[in-house]
Amino acid sequence: MRKERKLWRTGRFGVALCLLLGLLSLAGCHGSGGRASFEVPGEFDESRKYEITFWAKNDTNKTQTEIYQKAAKDFESYYPNVHVNIRLYTNYGDIYNDVITNIATRTTPNVCITYPDHIATYLTGEGTVVPLDSLFEDPRYGLGGKNVAFESVKKNEIVPDFLKECTIGRNVYAIPFMRSTEACYVNQTYVEKLGYELPEVLTWDFVWEVSEAAMKKDEAGKFAVNGQSVMIPFIYKSTDNMMIQMLRQKGWGYSAESGEVLLFNDDTAGLLKTIAEHGKTKAFSTFKISSYPANFLNAGQCIFAVDSTAGATWMGSEAPLMDISADKVVPFQTAVRMVPQFDPANPQMISQGPSVCVFNKEDPQEVLASWLFAQFLLTNDVQIAYSKTEGYVPVTLKARQTPEYEEYLAKEGQDNREHYEIKLKATKLLLENTRNTFVTPVFNGSASLRDAAGQLIENTVKSVRRKQTVDDAYIEKLYQDVTSLYRLDQIGDVAETKKDLGPLPLTAKLLLGSLAVIWGCILVFSVKKAILNYVKRSKLRN
Repeated sequence: MRKERKLWRTGRFGVALCLLLGLLSLAGCHGSGGRASFEVPGEFDESRKYEITFWAKNDTNKTQTEIYQKAAKDFESYYPNVHVNIRLYTNYGDIYNDVITNIATRTTPNVCITYPDHIATYLTGEGTVVPLDSLFEDPRYGLGGKNVAFESVKKNEIVPDFLKECTIGRNVYAIPFMRSTEACYVNQTYVEKLGYELPEVLTWDFVWEVSEAAMKKDEAGKFAVNGQSVMIPFIYKSTDNMMIQMLRQKGWGYSAESGEVLLFNDDTAGLLKTIAEHGKTKAFSTFKISSYPANFLNAGQCIFAVDSTAGATWMGSEAPLMDISADKVVPFQTAVRMVPQFDPANPQMISQGPSVCVFNKEDPQEVLASWLFAQFLLTNDVQIAYSKTEGYVPVTLKARQTPEYEEYLAKEGQDNREHYEIKLKATKLLLENTRNTFVTPVFNGSASLRDAAGQLIENTVKSVRRKQTVDDAYIEKLYQDVTSLYRLDQIGDVAETKKDLGPLPLTAKLLLGSLAVIWGCILVFSVKKAILNYVKRSKLRN
């Protein structure tokens, strides 16, 4: 009987302790999804050896690969106890898929080039990606920190618009690495041959009109504008961006900050019907249907080619990079413009480009080493060198304001490699229009929604080429099919369960505090009673 009472008292003690700890932990993790926060170590232990992995994307560009390798080597000269292993990918999709796979096995990289849309999905794993807010502000190892071995960029030296893009919910989970936008590369020679004057800001109506005019053929059955049997006047590389920008320019729904899907509406249907009209005449096509816009542009078989500014070195009849043979190239004057707009006075263009995130590990020293390397990617040498490889722009004001970068921009057209005219024009397009760029809301599932936006256009164009009618019934079924394909009907549920609830209300804090005090008193009383009983029994035995 005594043994049973002892067990009962011990159990009561354990229950009280568990409840107390549970209440305290509940108060601490409200709105955080239960993720463990990373605490910056007091000092970086440079007596230890660290080996970190960096997953990067390089477009099969050897120069970019060399820049990554040099960055790792230069970083290791400041921190000889840290070795950086680089794993290169040719597209962001493969990086994303590998990270998702490795989250389950806890073998994620230390540092990864990625997109905020992807990070939002990574965050569904508990404590996977390190929130960088405390690291940014740490006076020792943060941005511009006094203990950082190299000249670290300060927070106010990062372009604010680009840094804001790395915020998910209430925390910053990445640092921008490079930025680009989309541009429309135009065969100005053909535009003028068709009797049009190229405006400074393209409108959708202008592009559609010129594209249809370019479909006219001569008596021999060749296209009159180029004398060839092939002409696709308007080709868009990323149809997801196309749909997103059209909706943004009109002020119509795409998605909400809460994760609500707004894409499938009558406004989107109207855009799809217009696209269907021009897809039916074959005045419009996409990369997935026809291939790279640059190949057709450079062969004189396209007039409006929309692609990233990061692909500018492939555009134009004198482009340093090409996928077609020299005998297929047709000389023409190339112009670089913003993507077509509905309101030229209020242009809207998407901001894109890679960011860098740091993954959480059991060893905080390893995380700190990773963060220091991520910071190093913002230094002038890395930023300027990488931006010179394509039509990217540095994400730091510090790099942009250097004499080296200003000289680089000033040499536009002086050679056909580093200072290729079209590449520099594309770069300046973004530099001059940073305030006109935007990003879409980021949440778990936003990457799928982006894919769905492009799929609507791809399916529509394919359908009209197969002689299908794009009417209300077609679009209703298209919406259902795409929703099912990308599981968009599940996004709302996920967003609701994962959303940040914010800080606890004062009344809730007081209630939990009171309960904690009560259970604390019960705990003290139980311990005291157990001790008195033990003393009493000891006296009786003696």
